[in-house]
Amino acid sequence: MIDFGSTFTKLTAVDTETEDVLATASHFTTVDTDITIGYENALAELYKKLGGKITFDKIIGCSSAAGGLKMCAVGLVEELTLEAAKRVCLGAGAKVDLAFSHHLTNRNIDEIIDKKIDIILLCGGTDGGNSECVLFNQKMLAERGIKIPIIYAGNKDCQDEITDISRRYGLNEYVCENVMPKLNVLNITDAREKIREIFLKNIIEAKGIKKIEKAIDKVILPTPESVLQAANLLSNGYMHESGLGEIVLVDIGGATTDMYSMCSASAKRSDVVVKGLEEPYAKRTVEGDLGMRYSALGVLGALTEEEIKTIDLDENVDLKKELIYRHEHVDTIPTNEHELHIDRIIGSVCVDKAMSRHVGKLEESYTPMGMLYTQYGKDLSKIRYVIGTGGVLVRNEDPYQILKAVEFDIKRPMELRPTYPSYLLDADYILAAMGLLSQIDPLLALKIMKKHLKPIDVDKNKDK
Repeated sequence: MIDFGSTFTKLTAVDTETEDVLATASHFTTVDTDITIGYENALAELYKKLGGKITFDKIIGCSSAAGGLKMCAVGLVEELTLEAAKRVCLGAGAKVDLAFSHHLTNRNIDEIIDKKIDIILLCGGTDGGNSECVLFNQKMLAERGIKIPIIYAGNKDCQDEITDISRRYGLNEYVCENVMPKLNVLNITDAREKIREIFLKNIIEAKGIKKIEKAIDKVILPTPESVLQAANLLSNGYMHESGLGEIVLVDIGGATTDMYSMCSASAKRSDVVVKGLEEPYAKRTVEGDLGMRYSALGVLGALTEEEIKTIDLDENVDLKKELIYRHEHVDTIPTNEHELHIDRIIGSVCVDKAMSRHVGKLEESYTPMGMLYTQYGKDLSKIRYVIGTGGVLVRNEDPYQILKAVEFDIKRPMELRPTYPSYLLDADYILAAMGLLSQIDPLLALKIMKKHLKPIDVDKNKDK
């Protein structure tokens, strides 16, 4: 299994007879020149670890290289159909680079073109509801001659008109089921499958990744979706093999920080009422401004001046310069304690900010019956495990100092963060690979994950 990441290409060899990982290897991703170079260098390292060349029965891959799968979500109401559209994109392993509500403008479409968006997801209106807005947006895209694949997943009552516009203007359009057929009800499966279809058919070729399929069987998933598949399997189990229950997975990458939660969205307390758009059991959010290398400057932008003052830095250390250096040298690997410490700081900020954006929140309201709380989003307070993956965690001797940033913070009491979770580390960097393997043999993938995820000794490091 191969994960063509934005920073590193990672290989995982599995023996189906012994039901275990044979070896892993990695090399800096070379998608800007020739993606096969990084792959072949990683493969050479893998062969070295295996003691020579061996024949693999199947080689499959996932990719987030060349910026990953960049999407634009277009909806009607920001809190409803636009939010539904964004969740579809994120659940399909995409990054939502642009999101627009209500009527598109020419400036919006200029942004879509300038950002080199891969797919547009056009939504709006419950079935039988508003149709004027989606038809307006469809005509705007058509009249501008947009050739980007468009997925229409809005009010089904105007599908015929949408199709008619698409044919007249020669749009590259796909029609699927409404992502929100009823108010606050999500229906994401059909649209998510359409995104995957377009990814396999168009996107990997457009990004120069198609050429790697001469050397392997196929790139079958965006990397974030592969990780989501692995996390969902790990949470729920398969057949007679039990899962871990409700979990949070934190993936800190060079370009993004992805947060996954596998749990019910129901309220955990009797004095809480859940409101807002329906939350999926398997939820992913991605923060494109939070990353260890490509997005290092976004980390600085996410911090307030007061927060910067509380960071543990020597007087002669300039955090801004450190972040600029990492942004400009994305292949940097820490070689001393100072560099590891700076990476720990960056990683902690990524985790903290990503969790704040992912987790559900409470709002207080006074009633004749006393104080009541309204919950928006998912309550993660009872999560059993927090699992960490990403180079910054694997390379640090003390990953808990980074991952503990997910925990409940008394300064932000309304955020429903994990309270007393146990911690596991993807020390062998195999979760994306196991998401791929789950497409072939889910039981084997589950067994390997349970065997290779390493417990983190929290008590030893808690007072640091």
